[in-house]
Amino acid sequence: GSEMCIRDSYKRKDGRFEGRIPFGRNDNGSLKYRYFYSKDLAELKDKMLSAYTSIEKYNTISCAKTLSEICAEWLSCAKLRVKRSSYCCYERNINKHILPYFKKTKYSELNSVKINAFIEYLLKNGKSNGKGGLSSKTIRDNIVLLRSVAKYAESEYGYKNPMRNVIMPKENTKAAMVFNRDERSSLQSYLMNDLNKTNVGILLAMYTGMRIGELCAVTAENIDIQNGVIFITKTVQRVSDTTGSSKTKVIVGSPKSRSSKRAIPIPNFLINILKNTPCNNGYLLTGTSKPVEPRTMQNRFKSVLKQCGVREANFHLLRHTYATVCIENGFDAKTVSELLGHSSVQITLNRYMHSDIEIKKRCVENLNLVS
Repeated sequence: GSEMCIRDSYKRKDGRFEGRIPFGRNDNGSLKYRYFYSKDLAELKDKMLSAYTSIEKYNTISCAKTLSEICAEWLSCAKLRVKRSSYCCYERNINKHILPYFKKTKYSELNSVKINAFIEYLLKNGKSNGKGGLSSKTIRDNIVLLRSVAKYAESEYGYKNPMRNVIMPKENTKAAMVFNRDERSSLQSYLMNDLNKTNVGILLAMYTGMRIGELCAVTAENIDIQNGVIFITKTVQRVSDTTGSSKTKVIVGSPKSRSSKRAIPIPNFLINILKNTPCNNGYLLTGTSKPVEPRTMQNRFKSVLKQCGVREANFHLLRHTYATVCIENGFDAKTVSELLGHSSVQITLNRYMHSDIEIKKRCVENLNLVS
């Protein structure tokens, strides 16, 4: 931005100040610069700022590409560096939310006002069926995506970055909803009374906090019975079969992030249960070389909740519950973060570290007067 350009100056040996600002690109793609000189630093900065403003206008006018064209170029680059599942997510957000809203908009026409209006639209009625807005996470995903596209256009062509002054909407930091003690007790009793492969899998998720895709990918070689540890190395996902296709396929790939590859200790009672759950050197949930698909496991879980009289909930609620129970039992944020496989402790703090009043009371009771 203009603030950065006026910092790019220094004092020469002859006593004058010299500054430079980027002005387009050479045929080989490298930046071209315009140089300015003055004996007075304030005067130099005024010259640079005035020139930079006119260059920004020039760059805006010279950008004839549409947002759709820029997005297509960015997707082609992203395809070479990200996982298949990540690429499918980017492609889906671009085609489902970004391009339908902006349609044939020229990239040069984008500015913070139009992008903020886009965010407002997603908040109120972003769903394709017209029934309300998108979740804060989906909206943030779209904004992060637009920022990446804008950075690409800026570095590749020197175009003005329309995302520079766009502020990310606040994330919902309310404590995650969890199963209460009675619900956990009812669910656990039901599972323990019928230790089939599906129920053992649900128990394992309750006491490890693993994601549903990670659970579906657990094989015999991931379970270390002797040391009471389970290793998360892969995840099962359904992704688009080919670019732009409505057809999908199930794949077994690497987990969500590098930190998602982790070792999770498991309670002794579960170790004994796993000893008596044969995998036949295949997947835990099937005992064969073919994994269960996450949405199949999701449906089975909802059926189990119905049979044991617990409210309907998403499988992911087991993960939220695991994290919350860990915190209630005094686990520190770093430990919880590593158990969950979060990419940073900050994610754990924002999502789960909202202790209720009873936990706060127990903490305060440990304070004593200084003797």
